[in-house]
Amino acid sequence: MKLIIATIKPFKLEEVREALTDAGVRGMMVTEIKGFGSQSGHTEIYRGAEYEVNFVPKVKLEIVVPATMTEQIVDTITKTAKTGKIGDGKIFVLDVEQAMRVRTGETNEEAL
Repeated sequence: MKLIIATIKPFKLEEVREALTDAGVRGMMVTEIKGFGSQSGHTEIYRGAEYEVNFVPKVKLEIVVPATMTEQIVDTITKTAKTGKIGDGKIFVLDVEQAMRVRTGETNEEAL
């Protein structure tokens, strides 16, 4: 099993969720986050005053999938979340040793 962690632009969340559901993802965790990457924030003007935004709003997706689905899910997120502009996000893939569904006691892939 693999844990896919993706950071994307907030306005892309619903489109990515729909594409992942169509690709067979049955669940995911979503967290609103702030961060910065190579763009290191940006400058905005509010009521005539210029100020620096050091942390950009993002959405973090955490999805656990069978190892055989990993490439398909990463491709789906990449194609759906991409705008071609700076700040589109990042995707990380990690190994998952064990999973358990608390309600039923099912483990590993059966728990997904």
